[in-house]
Amino acid sequence: MNIINQLSIWLSFQVSIIFLVGIPVTLSFWSIKKRNKAVRKLLSIYWKISLLFFISLLLLIGQYNYALVITNISTLLMTVSVWFWNDINDEFREYDLSNSLITTTKIWRWTVTFISLNFLILSLQNLNCFSLINSNSCKIWLQPSSNLYIFIKNLFNFFFGANFTQPIAKFLGLISLLVYALGILQWSTTKLTKNGRNSCFSENGRN
Repeated sequence: MNIINQLSIWLSFQVSIIFLVGIPVTLSFWSIKKRNKAVRKLLSIYWKISLLFFISLLLLIGQYNYALVITNISTLLMTVSVWFWNDINDEFREYDLSNSLITTTKIWRWTVTFISLNFLILSLQNLNCFSLINSNSCKIWLQPSSNLYIFIKNLFNFFFGANFTQPIAKFLGLISLLVYALGILQWSTTKLTKNGRNSCFSENGRN
């Protein structure tokens, strides 16, 4: 794996922390302050879907062979979740560029899309890492999760007085993945079939 490819992967993870976590947190508080139901609902859905991204980080810590597959699925689902809803999209069209919250949210949606595509392109350049994340050529994909591993390890030791190991991370990640999959299955067979592409953000009156 060449240096440029390694740098691209490292930068992608660093940028993702800002745009997949930092900015959504800011938008969540901003939408609460502005009492904007559409943005608040969009972010609420986004956070539920983005749990898979954090699960994928646990699997990367645990060096689960298919962790990179989960990472790509998570970013693709996050992209779908911010564009999918007809009622939210219609609401956004009613605002012009002078509304800073809506404009920032729109820019953020496009950024999430580009991050997702970037992850997919980088992953396709390293196809063997989809099933052999532990191979020497794929170690760069494991490095970005190392800081998270250290943080969780210290936190785990502080609260439980026990050592947080990679096998524990893998176990927790797989259990979380199972629960997540069951949750998605339940949602798709109940709410999705009932409401379709309507997020129902305005059920209690529009903002």
